[in-house]
Amino acid sequence: MDADKEVTQRLLDGRESSSYTDLPSYNRVSKDGSHLETLDRGEDVPEQLNPFLDPEVAERYARIYDNAEYECRHAFDPTLTWAREEERAVLRKIDWHVCLWACVMFFGLQVDRGNLIQAVSDNMLDDLGLSTNDYNTGNMIFYISFLMSELPSQLVSKALGPDRWIPIQISLWSLVATSQSALQGRRSFFLTRSLLGILEGGFIPDIVLWLSYFYTSRELPTRLSLFWTTLSVTEIFGSFVAFGVLHMRGVLGWGGWRWLFLIEGLLTLVIGLASFFKMPASAVETKTWFRPKGWFSDREVGIVVNRVLRDDPSKGDMHNRQAITLSRLWSALRDYDLWPLYLLGLLVYTPIVPIRTYITLTLKGVGFNTFVTNLLIIPYNITHILMLNGLTHLSERLNERSLVAMLQSLWVFPCLLTLRLWSEAMVDAWGTYAIMTVLLSYPYCHAILVGWTSKNSNNVGTRTVSAAVYNMSVQMGNIIGNNVFRADDAPLYKRGYSVLLGLNVLGVALFLGTKVYYIRRNRYRERVWARMSEEQREDYMKNSPDTGSKRLDFRFAH
Repeated sequence: MDADKEVTQRLLDGRESSSYTDLPSYNRVSKDGSHLETLDRGEDVPEQLNPFLDPEVAERYARIYDNAEYECRHAFDPTLTWAREEERAVLRKIDWHVCLWACVMFFGLQVDRGNLIQAVSDNMLDDLGLSTNDYNTGNMIFYISFLMSELPSQLVSKALGPDRWIPIQISLWSLVATSQSALQGRRSFFLTRSLLGILEGGFIPDIVLWLSYFYTSRELPTRLSLFWTTLSVTEIFGSFVAFGVLHMRGVLGWGGWRWLFLIEGLLTLVIGLASFFKMPASAVETKTWFRPKGWFSDREVGIVVNRVLRDDPSKGDMHNRQAITLSRLWSALRDYDLWPLYLLGLLVYTPIVPIRTYITLTLKGVGFNTFVTNLLIIPYNITHILMLNGLTHLSERLNERSLVAMLQSLWVFPCLLTLRLWSEAMVDAWGTYAIMTVLLSYPYCHAILVGWTSKNSNNVGTRTVSAAVYNMSVQMGNIIGNNVFRADDAPLYKRGYSVLLGLNVLGVALFLGTKVYYIRRNRYRERVWARMSEEQREDYMKNSPDTGSKRLDFRFAH
């Protein structure tokens, strides 16, 4: 067992990759548990090294899982082995049942929070007597409400379980979205914006928490890239729907935008009601009265649970319906090692926000009509899908987060600079459309940063809070972005583009600074760990009260 302890220790020290492909061979317990087998990389092996091969580590975590009443603890098996093809088959099932439905639910979110862009192209502002500043204020109210509800919603989700709370959220906000068809003026517009923000606020971190129950840390960003691909797919779908529905202007005396809110709100309600039946609480709870066979066989349940725990043993340190205590909440909030990621969430998306918010108004302003405008936003959504998935796969392949994610800011910079130098003599309809299409085709790094935050949290409690705080940071960036373009700076928004350029440059510097910070933190821990004796290390691993990213045997991803 000494050789296996050495492998496990290197893994815990952060000096060894967690992927078997980085090693010439891999030790595992034989099927009967009597001895160790050494496998070459070409053989069928589990995807991840198994830290539980050390009996002391396995015993320690078994106690943690029992004390936490972790719902999957009966499936925890340190000696379980499986072939690559078995794991691939299980992963395909997870993608089909979990990831696909997560994308469907995100479609419902994006339909109801994104159709305002199509609605304003149909003279909604004029019909309601609203100005562009009122439009900005409505967006700001939405994002403030969204931001303020993030953490409370995540805490409710952790107590009730995301499988219960998410369908309730979707069903409630769909009713508010539908009611927008009866808007009468500024007050009702502001009220529905606020209610939508409150009800939609915690959805994204809730979904990320649910996905983390089924996927490893290296798989999660790739699945999240599919999640945010849905954003662009929804905009493409919404553009075609808007093209048809907005032609209904005059039916029953309604504007086309009223029909758009009604039809798409009812579609989301169907998704919300279906979600009550499509979201199991965990891998061991897929069998129920309306799904008697479940999703997985008993062996597949073991593979799903153990592959996730071997990737991140901390995922079993809480029950999935266990509420976050005030002490856990405070501990997670003051985890300053995650603050660089929150700052990235605040800054790096802000330069794109006003471009996206004003795209339909800008295109109408340079001469395109309502229907052409809604079709013209389709191309950048298609290229955005390709760039998003390409960036996320590049990050996974290189096992690099900060430098790959920084490509987003580098892409946006020349586009913003061009728009800043734009003069009235240079502005024309197709030129404006071309530069904005290139800008909005940017490689979106959100999936990388969400997975990065989850990985560096290193326990369920911190992960629950950090997902919400990160997303709150993103919403604060949205609030800033929606107030950059002001009426007194129209039509070229020279001052606004100068602000966006400054924020973009600051984002590049922050990406580089975050990488340097995590490298230095890891080196510091390696020095402390190296000075400890073997007995001190074993005592620390067994008895230390440190949790999450505060543990000396944890290394930050960067």
